[in-house]
Amino acid sequence: MRVNRGHTFVVDRDRDGERLDTALASFVGGTPSRSQLARQIGEGAVTLNAAPCLNAARKVRLGERIGWLEPEAVVRPDLEAQEMALSVLFEDEHLIVIDKSAGLVVHPAAGHPNGTLVNALLAHCKDLRGIGGELRPGIVHRLDRDTSGVMVVAKHEASLNGLAADFKRHTIERVYEALTVGEPKDESGRIATLHGRDPRDRKKFSVRVARGRSAITNWSVTERLGGAARVEARLETGRTHQVRLHLTAIGCPLLGDPVYGRPPRNAALKEIGRTLGRQALHARVLGFKHPTTGEMLRFEAPPPRDYQEALAAIRSLRHTKGSP
Repeated sequence: MRVNRGHTFVVDRDRDGERLDTALASFVGGTPSRSQLARQIGEGAVTLNAAPCLNAARKVRLGERIGWLEPEAVVRPDLEAQEMALSVLFEDEHLIVIDKSAGLVVHPAAGHPNGTLVNALLAHCKDLRGIGGELRPGIVHRLDRDTSGVMVVAKHEASLNGLAADFKRHTIERVYEALTVGEPKDESGRIATLHGRDPRDRKKFSVRVARGRSAITNWSVTERLGGAARVEARLETGRTHQVRLHLTAIGCPLLGDPVYGRPPRNAALKEIGRTLGRQALHARVLGFKHPTTGEMLRFEAPPPRDYQEALAAIRSLRHTKGSP
């Protein structure tokens, strides 16, 4: 039976003048943490006086009404540890860094109650339950199900809070590699937009919003492929679907992206995207300061086999086209 997840809180005198995320955290108490609530606010899950408010730092006033959609992490603590193969790049008592495979969902959600990275981590680490919310223990950031690449997971609250603070300050190095439909006109560029829920489809995000959070991507072409391109994207911010949206915004959507992409006109390229069966996006580099030791860490993982095969197939198209 589904639990009612909608809550409304009225700002009292004790919370008059507090930040929205701080006031909401005091109403909710305990889990999720303030940083997680701030993330929810940025994702449009919180309203102020019945209107979406994306600014976690907005000061609330006496009598204002805060609407909060409680995440499923709070109401479904029945997580199962499941033995699954993980590609571990680094691990100590504070955190674990993995190379996530494409197709692996990060945490339980509607349609994916188990078989997720969180289920695998519970079996691998044994002591993650309860960290940062029951359905997302230790999860600091996430990658889309069909995006592969490097992720870091915290093993205790102190690491979670330290890493979350660095993500919020945008001091994390994040480099993605993508295959695009179409070639950018320039060799490199910087995309700065607003980012928020698509007003016409709340399951999607959009850069065409009147209000939203700042989203910034620095990109460069690493290989031109004749009707396609291999692009590197360096993130200054890390919004949901940011790379997918930003490359679409410059007219070069990701190959195989079912949400923000477009079918290639070239039939052979279209078939390569169909065979790949996912957006051609890989989180290649993740660099950050260790939250406990202060050591600078940097991890890099090459794109997986399906991505490499798609790239090889596109290169083959170009060579065939240019042959006598």
